[in-house]
Amino acid sequence: MTDERIVGTPHGEARIVAHRARRPVATLALGHGAGGGIEAGDLTALAARLPKQDINVFLIEQPWRRAGKKLAPSPKILDEAWIAIIGQLRIRTPLVIGGRSAGARVACRTASSLGASGVLALAFPLHAPGKPEKSRVGELQSAGLPTLVVQGERDPFGTPEEFPPLTEMAVVPDANHEFKVPKRAELSQPEAYDLLIEAVFEWVSREVSG
Repeated sequence: MTDERIVGTPHGEARIVAHRARRPVATLALGHGAGGGIEAGDLTALAARLPKQDINVFLIEQPWRRAGKKLAPSPKILDEAWIAIIGQLRIRTPLVIGGRSAGARVACRTASSLGASGVLALAFPLHAPGKPEKSRVGELQSAGLPTLVVQGERDPFGTPEEFPPLTEMAVVPDANHEFKVPKRAELSQPEAYDLLIEAVFEWVSREVSG
């Protein structure tokens, strides 16, 4: 079952698109990146599949995106809007805070204060392309909660081997920052998304829903 509603934040209206399971054991609240919206392929794949496996998926559109702006605001504004949105969710399950790229950064910064049970970081931007010396590893680890990073093998914002050794991670072979794989890859695009979905389901089942 899917429903949609508009909610207020200190920085304008946001949108929650809820893909609900019949008997949910956990809920994922996922934000989008700075260059795209909730229609991103990885987000829509999770929303289409996980409710069938008893996990709610709430896709959250930040106010700036809903207003049609092309550039995301400062991290402070993103966090304030996100906190206001999450406070209006209607759930009775353990909550995983997450998102892709910039949305993953927001999740890491806010998950602990929101009482989340875990963090899902999709395509975490460990650094800007070509600038590995400016690492965001501290931000990734700031939540202090069980965290799963799902990263493309060829992500220019941080390849899997650049992350700290103890990071729990699922790697999508040959994938880029958007989890797109080239035609020559061993996995097809649907298979790449299958791997991502299976990794998230296994981790939520083990670390969150028990």
